[in-house]
Amino acid sequence: MAAVSSGIDPEHIVVREPVAGSPFPVDLMYVEMVDGAYVPIGMRKPEGAGPFPLVLFATGNGGGGMAMLRDHIQNKSWSQDELIKAGYAVAWMRYRAEVDYAYDRIGKLVQSGRQDRQLFNRGPLEYEDAIAITEYCKTLPFIDGDRVGYVGVSHGGEMALKMASEYGGIKAYVASEPASHEFLRLKPDETAHVDPKTGLLNVEKMLMREPAKVRARITEDVARARIATIATPFFVQGRDDDELQGIFRVSYDLLHEAGKDAIWQSYDHDVHGFIYPERGTDGGYAPDVVQRQAVTDILAFFDRHLKA
Repeated sequence: MAAVSSGIDPEHIVVREPVAGSPFPVDLMYVEMVDGAYVPIGMRKPEGAGPFPLVLFATGNGGGGMAMLRDHIQNKSWSQDELIKAGYAVAWMRYRAEVDYAYDRIGKLVQSGRQDRQLFNRGPLEYEDAIAITEYCKTLPFIDGDRVGYVGVSHGGEMALKMASEYGGIKAYVASEPASHEFLRLKPDETAHVDPKTGLLNVEKMLMREPAKVRARITEDVARARIATIATPFFVQGRDDDELQGIFRVSYDLLHEAGKDAIWQSYDHDVHGFIYPERGTDGGYAPDVVQRQAVTDILAFFDRHLKA
């Protein structure tokens, strides 16, 4: 049976959509991962041919697919628009769901082959999806592959540390409220527990506000070995009253103590993920003064490292 052309290249699907209230549309794409699976990203850029520096955006755990990606693009993209207006291409990305402590239990991904196909020692993890997305974006003609940055919030911030520890293809990272308990090999206290229904660790109520408490519970030799290989500048952002503020601060402290190029700033805000203001019920964005300052700080950081 002969193939019927739809005008779309199945191996390079791109669907353009407008973004509410913005002159910058989004190109929705599916990007192939290291194992042949596909994940969605939403690419936006200034007018013109470029090449532009690129900033990748991540937040929280993976999953959600194209539906969640489109929701982020339409309702959490004020920060992106600020970067686009400053001359950056930006891309929201999704990735596969976090696998509880697989990074810590199994170690680095090893690739081999069998019967002329791929063979891995484990399945790829979410931070490795982010690396694959980075490598794909560098092939796009309007992207300057030597000037790529990354912003990750919460688990996305921990992903930044994992990526930087073993990948040198990103030039600057913002880790905002990085929930990096796995990267630090933190031993939780009684505020976290194993869910008897699943056998998985439940950290939703974990209280780690004080850096001293966190420092006493991490596996310091492991954390330092992972940080030792990092050669990329970091901007670590905390949130003053967050229940994991101690983890955020210790993540920065270890970078600083290891002599890495790292800066720290904490902000007084009551919303987790505050650097991604959400669209209001009136259809517009109303970022407050703290959110504006945090994004201004992010932009200044990327200007130093991606435009210098």
